[in-house]
Amino acid sequence: MYQTGYAEVLADSGAASRSHERRALEHAIALLSSADAQGRRSREAVEALYFTERLWQVLLDDLASPENALPDELRANLISIGIWMLKEVERIRLEESDDFRGLIEICTNIRDGLA
Repeated sequence: MYQTGYAEVLADSGAASRSHERRALEHAIALLSSADAQGRRSREAVEALYFTERLWQVLLDDLASPENALPDELRANLISIGIWMLKEVERIRLEESDDFRGLIEICTNIRDGLA
């Protein structure tokens, strides 16, 4: 009665992980949208950049893990995107850019791919 197959547990675990990742990306999108409206020197920008950087660091750590089950090509592509995200966050922080829209677009595309 209480037995659950290993495959079901893994499927549920994967679905839960995708749900958490989706919510984290939605939060990043909301923060980045607010930062875009308020400007790169705003408190909202500081919060959005910090959260986005931490999020992508966690995602990159997971993608680099040998236990990550994604196909190698997809992992490599996502790692490249993550590195770009971190570089762009730093460019905005250094006032070399104010392109929050690019960060929002990437987060939105990745979020939509988790459906």
